[in-house]
Amino acid sequence: MFKKVFIANRGEIALRIIRSCKELGLKSVIGYSEEDANSLPVREADEKICIGPPPPSESYLNIPALISAVEITGCEAIHPGYGFLSENIHFVEICEASGIVFIGPTSENIKLMGDKSLARKTANSVKVPVIPGCDSCEECGKAIAFAKKIGFPVMIKATGGGGGRGMKVVFSEDEFEKAWNTCREEAKISFDNASLYIEKYIERPRHVEIQILSDEKGNIIVFPERDCSIQRRHQKLIEESPSPAVDNKLRKKLMKYAYKIAKKIKYRNAGTVEFLLDSYKNPYFIEMNTRIQVEHPITEVITGIDLVRHQILIAEGEPIPFSQDDVKINGHAIECRINAEDPDNNFLPSCGVIKKFIPPGGPGVRIDTHIYSGYKVPPYYDSLLAKLITYGRTRQEAIDKMRRALDEIVIEGVKTTIPLYKKILQHPLFLSGRYYVGWLENFLNNKS
Repeated sequence: MFKKVFIANRGEIALRIIRSCKELGLKSVIGYSEEDANSLPVREADEKICIGPPPPSESYLNIPALISAVEITGCEAIHPGYGFLSENIHFVEICEASGIVFIGPTSENIKLMGDKSLARKTANSVKVPVIPGCDSCEECGKAIAFAKKIGFPVMIKATGGGGGRGMKVVFSEDEFEKAWNTCREEAKISFDNASLYIEKYIERPRHVEIQILSDEKGNIIVFPERDCSIQRRHQKLIEESPSPAVDNKLRKKLMKYAYKIAKKIKYRNAGTVEFLLDSYKNPYFIEMNTRIQVEHPITEVITGIDLVRHQILIAEGEPIPFSQDDVKINGHAIECRINAEDPDNNFLPSCGVIKKFIPPGGPGVRIDTHIYSGYKVPPYYDSLLAKLITYGRTRQEAIDKMRRALDEIVIEGVKTTIPLYKKILQHPLFLSGRYYVGWLENFLNNKS
C-alpha cells in the first residue's frame, strides 16, 4: 500500500486524482509550476512542491525536476493524469529504473501502442481490422505512390503522435507534398519524431472508443463504448456513452477487439482502444491511448465504477475486485468539454480572471473543474476549464439535463465554448444521433 502519491499534472485531472487519493487514505503531493501556485489542486493536496517556471517545458515536462520532487517528498508512486508526460516512454523508463511506481501501463505497453505503426501491426497480429495503409513511410515520393495505390483521399499521420498534431487529410496528389512536409514539421516539433504513416481516409466516420482496465494478474475488464465524433480539428468536444450508432452486436465485437489487443501486449492499468466506424458500421482500429482519458467520467457515470480509484489500486498490485459481468450499461451520459476559447473568433484562446463562477447542480449533473471565482486562466496550458457531465435514464433525458446545466452554469471574465454547445444540443442531426466526424466543421461553416 502506498503512503504518498505524487501528481505530475495540473487542472481538473490533478484535483480528480487528489480526491481519489483522499478516499483511499493516501497522502497526495502535487508538483506545480509558479503559475499554478494559487490553483485549487495546490490548495487541496496534502503537500505541494514547485517544479519550475510556467512554461510546460520547464515544469510539467521537466523530467529531472519531477523525479527530484518525487524523491524529496518521499513518494512511492506517481500519477501522470493525461497529457504532458502520461505517454512518454523515457519518463516511464526512468520511473521504473528509479523504483517509482508509475500509475499507468508499463514502458513496453506504451512502446507497442504509442508508435502508431507498431500498434497497427499488433492489431493485425490478433486479427483486429485496421484501416488500409502503410505502417511507415520515410520518403515523400514513395508515400505518394502508395497513396495513389490505395486511392485518395488519404490521411497522413505522425507515427508517434496524437491530439490532431502531425495529421492531415489529403484529397489529391497535387496537395500531397505540401501536406507531407507540414506533417513532418509538426511531428518533429510536437513529438521529436518526424516519422509518418498513411491511412485510407474514411469519409463521415464515427469515432468510438473502448475503455479497459487490466491488472497485474492478467484480468482484463472491458467497458461499453464512448462516442467521440463531435470534434473540431481532431480535438474532441462532446462525448456520450453509449453511442447512438452502436447496437449490442457491434458493441460485443468492439469489446472483443479491445480485449484481444490488451491481452496480446499484456496491458496493465487503464487504457482506451479507439476505432473508426465506416458508413456501413464496419469497425477499424486506429490507436490505443495508454492513459486515463479526458472523457472517462461518462464511463464512470453509466457503470458506477471509479476508474481513477482502480488505477491506483492496480498500481498497488491489487486485483480488480469485480468481474466482466458486473459491468453493465445503466442509462446514458453526455460530457461537454468547456474550454476557454471564443467560438465566434476562430476558437481563439481566452485568458484572464474568472470574475464569477457558479456551477450547475441538481440530479444527474456532475462537473469536474479546477476553476473558481477569482481564478486566473493562464496562457501556457490547455484551455480546458471544466468537464460538464449529465446522466439520464435515456439519451433524451441526458440531453435535457445538459441543456438545463448549460443554461445554469455561469462563467464570467473569459470567453467559453458554452454558447456553441447550446447550439449543438438543439441541432436536429445531433438530436437524431446521426452526427459524424467532420460534421461540426460543416455546422460551423453553415453547411449543415
